[in-house]
Amino acid sequence: MVESLRGAGVVVTGGGGGIGAALARRFAAAGARVVVNDLDEGRAVGLAEEIGGVAVVGDASTVVGAAMDALGGAVDVYCANAGVATGGSEAAEDAIWDLAWDVNVMAHVRAARALLPGWLERGGGRFVSTVSAAGLLTMIGAAPYSVTKHGAYAFAEWLSLTYRHRGLKVHAVCPQGVRTDMLDATGSAGDLVLRPTAIEPSEVADALFKGMAEDRFLILPHPEAAGYYRLRASDPDRWLSGMNHLQRTWEDKG
Repeated sequence: MVESLRGAGVVVTGGGGGIGAALARRFAAAGARVVVNDLDEGRAVGLAEEIGGVAVVGDASTVVGAAMDALGGAVDVYCANAGVATGGSEAAEDAIWDLAWDVNVMAHVRAARALLPGWLERGGGRFVSTVSAAGLLTMIGAAPYSVTKHGAYAFAEWLSLTYRHRGLKVHAVCPQGVRTDMLDATGSAGDLVLRPTAIEPSEVADALFKGMAEDRFLILPHPEAAGYYRLRASDPDRWLSGMNHLQRTWEDKG
């Protein structure tokens, strides 16, 4: 059962819109003190004013110190939500791969590095990683995104198995399509694979809160993703054949 969030200090990176904004609103409604972090000052400030939170503008990789100051020294829940949906293949430029790696993986690592000493000392803390079903499966047309989201999932998994006996709770949130600006940026591949079953950001927040109440690591706002994940593990060649069929369908439409 999730502990009361009233008065808890919560940080949401990438909180100015989409899933991040939905998470910030949901935590604020539960009585938490919320720091809204975003690169876009207008969006961060606007949402913070709406929910009675505090805006901390800037890179998600460096937000922890300022967020702690804004919350009076303690962060209880950290939502590593900021991400970049970089498309492309192995031929994508190094700068694109570097950006995906830095935002989708290393920002999580840096946050954990800053937060874990305090959490382990007091015996509690909650790390929420917005991963994506691409981190469990993959996404056609988006090698940097798929690979780095696998990394984000692996890091969340590692945190959980390493520190759960010391009070750390970790949740990996892995939705498929969500009606956000990021979905719009996926272009024709997203239209084919993600848009038909896309859900609202608020539904992702609902799934997280249900998962927290049940103390579950893996949060699947699209329950059907569990079946795809099982197939990927039990019969990888069949799964890869199915994904290759999607790839060829996408190429034919292009």
